[in-house]
Amino acid sequence: MDKPAAIYARVSSDQQKEKHTIQSQTAALVQYAKTHGYAVAPSWQFQDEGYSGATLLRPGLEAMRDLSAAGQIAAILVYSPDRLSRKYAYQVLLAEEFARCGVELVFLQSPSTATAEDQLLVQFQGMIAEYERAQIVERSRRGKRHRAQQGSINVLCGAPYGYRYIKKTDTSAAYYQVVAAEADIARTIFDWYTRTGLSIGAITRELNHRQIPTRSGNGRWERSTVWAILRNPAYSGRACFGKTERRERQRITRRIRQRGGLPPRQSAVGDRPRQEWIEIPVPALVSEQTFALAQEQLQKNKQFASRRTIRPTLLQGLLVCQQCGYALSGASGGRKPHGILYYYRCIGSDSWRHLHGPVCQNRPLRQDYLDELIWREILRLLQDPTLMQNEIQRRMQEAEKADPLRQREQLRWIRLSGQVFGF
Repeated sequence: MDKPAAIYARVSSDQQKEKHTIQSQTAALVQYAKTHGYAVAPSWQFQDEGYSGATLLRPGLEAMRDLSAAGQIAAILVYSPDRLSRKYAYQVLLAEEFARCGVELVFLQSPSTATAEDQLLVQFQGMIAEYERAQIVERSRRGKRHRAQQGSINVLCGAPYGYRYIKKTDTSAAYYQVVAAEADIARTIFDWYTRTGLSIGAITRELNHRQIPTRSGNGRWERSTVWAILRNPAYSGRACFGKTERRERQRITRRIRQRGGLPPRQSAVGDRPRQEWIEIPVPALVSEQTFALAQEQLQKNKQFASRRTIRPTLLQGLLVCQQCGYALSGASGGRKPHGILYYYRCIGSDSWRHLHGPVCQNRPLRQDYLDELIWREILRLLQDPTLMQNEIQRRMQEAEKADPLRQREQLRWIRLSGQVFGF
């Protein structure tokens, strides 16, 4: 009888995904399973596309570890040790975890670990893979920085709206070519913002009303797109390299909390100091004065925008509309005789967010009314712990019948609830 097994494949970069290396890994693992007596269910073929091997916070890996802990598989097939992790310490951690669960870890491109010599070779492979990754990252960063200082445009991630990226040839370097139709729209956006006084939202609505096509020609203009155009120094003739950097994640969003509080990556992108940017000359679409006026207005918007609020709310990021499924956000209703009234409102009711108008007709809810209602329910749960125990038991019974991915989500919620309420 074939042994139940799971397979795991991973690629970390867009270039690897374009070459379909994750499909080739999966195909090789499936073929290996067929010829070596392993039974792999389709739902047990785990893949992590675009995830670094330097972290363990990967959805596919998490699901496979949960499956192993549940005792549903006897083996895990991986193409090579560096596909499991680029860090040797993580390879050892995972290998020991699977061994405790009685799960055999098999690498296609690695010797078995039956002897001490084989184990030593696997250890060396893990350390070399980790060293090579660090070396590649540092060489790439230094090489791009040097090319940017030399004025090479090919270190940038494509061309913004209004330009077309022309690849380098044997006789010419890469450069930005102005797209006349898009360039006129970009100039119009700056003119509306700096001279006419339209807001970013008003500009977005006007572009959509005039049915001006986006770069892709599909979909609609979004506020974030207009905002990105207004703050990009390339439009004043100075494309910049090194504008952003990876930092430790500061915020955990509602989606991440619903998945159990574990983001796929522990890093986020933030702006670097302006003096550290490396400028690369490109054709200008607007004058320096117009671009400076736009930056001044953007700064004022950031400081004085009416939607900007740091006022915390009891249910912030936790409410979801039952009708449309969108999140509810905080909003104020202006000054009243007894002060400012605050509301929770569904973002599905915002007409500017959706191509064909609002998708939800629910009206805003008073924050003070809903907060009081929810708080009373929380106190009731704290005063009667059996209510929470009964709910946890019900979800445990559902989790036992669910598929592995759904089961993982349920078990996380149960563990978190048990920690909070001391069960």
